[in-house]
Amino acid sequence: MRPHDPPAPSYAFGYRTPPRSGNEINGLGSTERRRPRKVFHNPGGETLPWDALDGFFSLINPPGAVRHIVANIWQLRRRDGPVSPQQLRVDDPAAMADRIKAAAKSFGADLAGVARMTEEAVYEGVEVPYRFAVSIGLTMDRDEMQYVPHKRAAVEVLRAYRTVSRVAIELGEYIRDLGWPARAYGNPNSTDLLHIPLAVSAGLGELGKHGSLISKEHGSNIRLATVVTDLPLATDEPVDIGVDDLCRTCRRCVIDCPPDAIFNEKQLVRGEEKWYVDFDRCIPYFTKTYGCAICIQVCPWSEPGRGPKLSEKLLAARSIDSD
Repeated sequence: MRPHDPPAPSYAFGYRTPPRSGNEINGLGSTERRRPRKVFHNPGGETLPWDALDGFFSLINPPGAVRHIVANIWQLRRRDGPVSPQQLRVDDPAAMADRIKAAAKSFGADLAGVARMTEEAVYEGVEVPYRFAVSIGLTMDRDEMQYVPHKRAAVEVLRAYRTVSRVAIELGEYIRDLGWPARAYGNPNSTDLLHIPLAVSAGLGELGKHGSLISKEHGSNIRLATVVTDLPLATDEPVDIGVDDLCRTCRRCVIDCPPDAIFNEKQLVRGEEKWYVDFDRCIPYFTKTYGCAICIQVCPWSEPGRGPKLSEKLLAARSIDSD
């Protein structure tokens, strides 16, 4: 897939006084291991360095996207709720994890996994006092996403966020009915945690060069939500599907990124070598194009049906090289 007539990275908006670099805030080049810090796209009420651009982004969203945003905000009032006083005893956390993942899929999820909560996935200054995270993935309509980076694709992205939030909300309610606390995080209420690190830990996929999750089955054509809980659950393990093998040599997203925001090599971020996208280059174009999403759609792994065979081929080639 190729991007649908992407506009040039020139802007009719900008800061008179540029804010602090988002890359610096994100910890690019830093050897210090620390929690992430909030930069942009935060409905929690805090004053953030890039708030003005975030506000402009909200104002230019197409009506179809706004409809999904408003509906999502309304349904996310149910992210928390009363817990049944009758608590189900859990003797087999593995069986309970299977039950919860099956419930997530019955509510509409395409992917589900369980991870332990870690500080690396929680924003600085925030506490998420739960032991486990159920990571949920939902695929987007590929036919609609072929229109990136334009309004039609933006509407599909927000539809997917609304839907995966609903799945998380219903799963949280299901867990609370079992007598255990649970809170749903979708978008736009993901003010406390990062979905991608939890999804990686839960075995949903691996981090790609474009800074998004790549799943074996659906590539990056997915949106994520999370349910945090104290319900005793066996955790899943991170997977190795060969993403690094592909990303080290593939330059598709690098070539197709109009603002040249994608690094060809891993970067040092908060003391860890990882794939990273240049925030200061990406976010103006992201704003101009209603959320862009070029990189996740041009990724070869996002081609329907291609992922499993691609993973098998990459892992086989690695095995041959190591012999």
